[in-house]
Amino acid sequence: MSWQSDWAYNKYWVMAHSQNAYNEIRTLAKNNQWDKTKEQAYQRIVQDLENVAPTKATLVTAYQHVWGYFKKIATPEEKNKYLKLLDYLSPENDDLGKFLAQLTDKYQVKYLQNSRIIIEIKEQNQ
Repeated sequence: MSWQSDWAYNKYWVMAHSQNAYNEIRTLAKNNQWDKTKEQAYQRIVQDLENVAPTKATLVTAYQHVWGYFKKIATPEEKNKYLKLLDYLSPENDDLGKFLAQLTDKYQVKYLQNSRIIIEIKEQNQ
C-alpha cells in the first residue's frame, strides 16, 4: 500500500484524534518527497494516536470535513439533523459519527466508505 492510500485511509481518523498529529503528517507529506524516515515517522504518529482519545474539538473538526462530502447533496432534513447532532456532540455522545456513516452509505461516497473513521464507527455500532 502506498503512503498516499494509507494516508487516505487514516486522514480523518487522525484528525479526530489530534489536529497537531494531522498537521505533523501533512508537513511530512509536503512536496511528495516520501522516504523511509518519513514513513517511520508517519507510522509512529498513527500508532501513538491509538492511545489518544478524541476530544469534542477534534471530533468537530474531523466531522466538519466529512460533512463537506454531503453538504451540497444532503436534504434539508439531513442538514438540520447534522447541525443538531453537532450541537450535542461529545466523545461520550457521538450520534453524529453514526449519522455520517449512514450518509456515507446512502450517498455511496467510496472515499469515506474506505476511510478508517467511518469503518470504525460502523464496527462500534454493529
